[in-house]
Amino acid sequence: MRYQSILLFGAPGSGKGTQGKILGAIPGFYHSACGDVFRSLDLQSEMGRVFWEYAGKGRLVPDEFTVKLWKQYINGMEMVNQFFPETQLLVLDGIPRNVDQAKLLEDTIDVVKVVHLVCADMGKMIERLKRRALKENRFDDANDKVIQRRLEVYEQETRPVLNYYPPEKIVKIDATLSQIRVLSEIIRLLVPFKEDMERAWEKSEAAAMVKLPPTKAALVSATAGSGDE
Repeated sequence: MRYQSILLFGAPGSGKGTQGKILGAIPGFYHSACGDVFRSLDLQSEMGRVFWEYAGKGRLVPDEFTVKLWKQYINGMEMVNQFFPETQLLVLDGIPRNVDQAKLLEDTIDVVKVVHLVCADMGKMIERLKRRALKENRFDDANDKVIQRRLEVYEQETRPVLNYYPPEKIVKIDATLSQIRVLSEIIRLLVPFKEDMERAWEKSEAAAMVKLPPTKAALVSATAGSGDE
């Protein structure tokens, strides 16, 4: 099945990682950040060794490998019952990072909305990046030239992803608002999709119950009901 997904999109410093983590803590949403997938990689595994061949030399990891790794990761989360695609909206942060990745993900994700966190105040965005880098003891990343380079890469490689998806799926939200205000806007946007998802799941569950023998259906119903008390 294709996972119903929300893309959190925006330049470095727009706050998409923060909003993704908050959404991931809300029932019915599953947050997946590409950076976290790379950080969780066992460098002794086959995929880990391939990743280190590139990252260890400061080279960009190929899109095909990045998407393959992410697909394996999300499939693993589903298999160990950490991610439930029938009832959870997948919140993506940091992937797809370019148009090629978006094309490679077409068979896996069904993008219902692209939340574009817009920050017209470039100075505020740069200040956010500096604060975060210093807080995480990544002093080199607080350098103005490094930050400028990240913003240039975003404009050249990542921003064009917005043109890949239909305009009606893209919603702009002012990233300079307070975190709680941005979250409120995102939640207001996603509630209808989440409710549709829940109704579809309940309908499929009801249809499955009809196909069960009467005694087994009664047992399943009783078991499901006991969990709500």
